[in-house]
Amino acid sequence: MVRIILSGCNGKMGKVISGLANNFSNLSIVAGIDKNTDGSSYPVFSSIGECTVDADVILDFSRPDALDSLLKYAKEKNVGVVLCTTGFTDEQLSQITEASKEIPVFRSANMSIGINVVNKVLRSISALLYNNFDIEIIEKHHNQKVDAPSGTALLLANTIKDSIPEETQFTYGREGIAKREHKEIGIHAIRGGSIVGDHDVIFAGQGEVIEISHKAISREVFAVGALKACEFMYGKGKGFYSMDDVVK
Repeated sequence: MVRIILSGCNGKMGKVISGLANNFSNLSIVAGIDKNTDGSSYPVFSSIGECTVDADVILDFSRPDALDSLLKYAKEKNVGVVLCTTGFTDEQLSQITEASKEIPVFRSANMSIGINVVNKVLRSISALLYNNFDIEIIEKHHNQKVDAPSGTALLLANTIKDSIPEETQFTYGREGIAKREHKEIGIHAIRGGSIVGDHDVIFAGQGEVIEISHKAISREVFAVGALKACEFMYGKGKGFYSMDDVVK
């Protein structure tokens, strides 16, 4: 049985994960971390430092400012951590990489199986299409999302960029009067309503357009991926892991 501490347990994603965990016979959420400590079937602590329950994996769906305390706890207890939070700074990303030299760390910008399949496809086709196609990414999310562009859009954009031998650059949104340069990879963010998460990658050529789209209909898609990541991380040694290791 994989014992999980769920950080951000009473947030929107935390509640979805708590409900779906019952469908996994080999997983159990044994404790939660949240500023709101009410209303859960397992003990909830206001901070990870107060947690007195032993676990195998920490699953984080909270905020970037929780990173320091989560990594500190994981190192002290020698447990793996699955980081699903987005919006980390470059300094925090370096901190995560350094932590992976001591403990097992799993991080992906998007926990959806589908998005990670899309990412693998982009890795295969981007260099092939680049010479004859302009590349644009459009992401759409609900009006409460605080970071833009989304971590998933950046994941896809970096995969495309890293796959193309020629020099490319990110262009965030467009305004003013200027022609598009071919080396640009456009990234556009839309915020509104209750959109769970839509991502479209557009390869626009002369007389033809290729579009690769992924639409998250429910937050359950991220919860299932996160729980599968916890399964994967059980018993892993120190190192850095991602959904690429789960989706093979």
